[in-house]
Amino acid sequence: MRLGMKLSRAGELSLLTILRKRFGKRFRGVLVGIGDDAAVISAGKNILLTTDMMVEGVHFDLSWTTPFQLGFKLVSVNISDIFAMGGTPHYILLNFSARRTSTREFFDRFFDGIEEALKTYGVSLIGGDISSADRIMLSLTAVGTGGKVLKRKGARVGDRIYVTGTLGDSACGLALLRKMRRTIDLMKRKRTGLPVAWDVALPLLRRHLMPLARNPERISGSATAMIDISDGLLLDLSRLCTESGVGARIQLRHIPVSEEMKATAACLGISARDLALSGGEDYELLFTAPAKVKVKAFCIGEITRAGISVVDDNGKRIKVSARGYQHFSLQG
Repeated sequence: MRLGMKLSRAGELSLLTILRKRFGKRFRGVLVGIGDDAAVISAGKNILLTTDMMVEGVHFDLSWTTPFQLGFKLVSVNISDIFAMGGTPHYILLNFSARRTSTREFFDRFFDGIEEALKTYGVSLIGGDISSADRIMLSLTAVGTGGKVLKRKGARVGDRIYVTGTLGDSACGLALLRKMRRTIDLMKRKRTGLPVAWDVALPLLRRHLMPLARNPERISGSATAMIDISDGLLLDLSRLCTESGVGARIQLRHIPVSEEMKATAACLGISARDLALSGGEDYELLFTAPAKVKVKAFCIGEITRAGISVVDDNGKRIKVSARGYQHFSLQG
C-alpha cells in the first residue's frame, strides 16, 4: 500500500497484509497466526482464539435491530469462526462501549440476547471490559479447542467445493429490513408493512438478525480446507483459494437458494443470483473435500489450478466479480 493511500482505495485486505508482514512471525506454540478464521496455539491441546468487532452504523443499525438480536448475533458470528476451524467453542470475553445516554433497559435486553446464545452454543462468558464512546462498539473474543484444525489453506486440485446451506438469505433479509426501517419481533406474527407473506419473510429476517453458526462435527473429518461465509460466497471462496494456492469453478445451478429468498428478491426487484454469490452474513460453512469422499452438504463446484469462474448449465462462463463486504470500501 502506497504511503498516503486512503483505506477506501487500499481496502481491508491491504491492512491484513501489513499486519501479517509485521507481526506474522511464528512463536513457539503458535500453530496458526494472523489471517485465518481463528488463531491456534498448542498448550497440550490446540487452543483456538478469535475476535470480532461490531460497530453501530457499520455492522448494525438500531433502526431495525433490537438489543436482544444484537447480543445473539454478536456471539454467533464469533462462534462461527471457531466452527470454521473445526473447533469446539467453550468461553467468550465481551468488551463494549456505549453512549453515556444509553439506557439500562437496552443493555438488559442486549444481555438477554447474549445469554440466549450462550445457552444455544453451550459456552460461558468469563470476562471483558466496559467503556464509553459516541456510539455502541462491541468486541467479543471466543476461545475453543480442536483436534484436527481446518485452515483456509489445504484445498487441493480436484477437491469438491461444498456449502452447508442456502445462500443469500441474510442479504435478502437485510434488504427487507432496509425497506421497512423498523424492528421486527421474530416471535410474533407481525405482517404490517411486509411486501411478502410473513411465512416467507421470517426465515430471511431471522437469518440476518439472529444467524445460527453451523457446527462442523459431521464434515470436519472429511474437509481439507474451510471458511465461514461472512462476506459473500465469491469473496470468501477467493480467500480460501488464495491461501491454498488454487483456483475454483462454481456451477451456478448447484448453489443452494431458498424459495423464500427467490420470491422475495423478485418482489424487491433485486437479483437472487447476486445475493447468493455476494450477499454475505449467511454464516454457512464453505469447505473442500476429496472427490471420492461422500459429504452431507451441497456440492457447488471443484477446485482447479488457478482462477475463479462461475459457469451456467451449458458450461459457459458467467461474468462475475468477487464482490462482497469489505471494510473501508466505497461500496453502497
